[in-house]
Amino acid sequence: MISRRDRSLIAEWWWTVDRTTLFLVLLLLAAGVVLSFAASPPVAERLGLSTYHFALRQAMYAPTATAIILGISLLTPRQVRRLALLILLVSLSMMVAVLFIGDEVKGSRRWVYIAGMSLQPSEFLKPAFIVIVAWLFAEGSKHPEVPGKLLAVILLIITAALLVAEPDLGQTILIFSVWGAVFFLAGVSLPLVGGLAGTAVAGLFAAYFMFPHFTSRIDRFLDPEGGDTYQVDIAMRSFERGGWSGSGPGEGVMKRILPDSHTDFVFAVIAEEFGIILCLALICIFGFIVMRGLMHALRRKQPFERMAIAGLSIQIGLQAFINMGVNLQLLPAKGMTLPFISYGGSALLSSAVVMGFILALSRERAERKVTVMPHSSFAEQL
Repeated sequence: MISRRDRSLIAEWWWTVDRTTLFLVLLLLAAGVVLSFAASPPVAERLGLSTYHFALRQAMYAPTATAIILGISLLTPRQVRRLALLILLVSLSMMVAVLFIGDEVKGSRRWVYIAGMSLQPSEFLKPAFIVIVAWLFAEGSKHPEVPGKLLAVILLIITAALLVAEPDLGQTILIFSVWGAVFFLAGVSLPLVGGLAGTAVAGLFAAYFMFPHFTSRIDRFLDPEGGDTYQVDIAMRSFERGGWSGSGPGEGVMKRILPDSHTDFVFAVIAEEFGIILCLALICIFGFIVMRGLMHALRRKQPFERMAIAGLSIQIGLQAFINMGVNLQLLPAKGMTLPFISYGGSALLSSAVVMGFILALSRERAERKVTVMPHSSFAEQL
């Protein structure tokens, strides 16, 4: 048992970190490994791999994800900013490289192989992008001479351009939505918010006419009879077959014909084998994590911490909402993973970075007053 009198780094961390959120995140992480053993074997067998290929790899990623969460949660807000800036610069560089040397999968270039491991740089970009944008908005608000809002807009344009070039419109929409939320929290005027919303709508219309695969997904969502809706139809049958209590672990049938049962449609596999009750429990856990993060944000006195925690919480919640919405045929089909549950090394480690940032910034010691010299430079404050 750690004593409150202990002033070591670990003791201070233990008494200041949000242990409830940490427990729920580790619970999701463990559930993702267990559910991978249920959802991934049919996919592995179809690809000619060993039965538990994906499940074992997920189990290998889990300790690394845990270490990332715990390690980042030890950082101070300034260290969080510096780490985020490093991740952002590396991710942007890798996203440029992906366009030239990345492997093309289903018409998109999103992955690069390093040391035999497939990485998706855009996954790591998201948490770093949110932290840096929050910092830019905060600095722009505190120091009028700092062009924080302009730099945040430029960063959004660069990021969106690289995502569209892959193309990855789903991640673009997610990034734009979270950026808009942080923009709103920065205290901007309603006309600017309206202008942002109008720009977003115009961008969606442009994407509809410019990208055939995006057009196809929207058309199939609006008119299911007019196109191929195989995966979402099978997903819906999984919910119907599972009912409230499910058919039992390993007893699912739909996963054997569901192409992406271990990634984008793992929620449907959960519904068939474990029932709607477990699905509702997962929804409640994600909802609790998001709401707890927003409550922490409301209590922060520092604008940077408030906007960063809120933006990161919205990101994790919006990503979960999109994944579940696609599985339930409430949203157009989009390849977005369910945080901590879906298979995928990049997605899992990226989610770990998100939660590590949230836990670090929401620690009680983050409220300590930091004195900033009136003539300190923009770089020195980073």
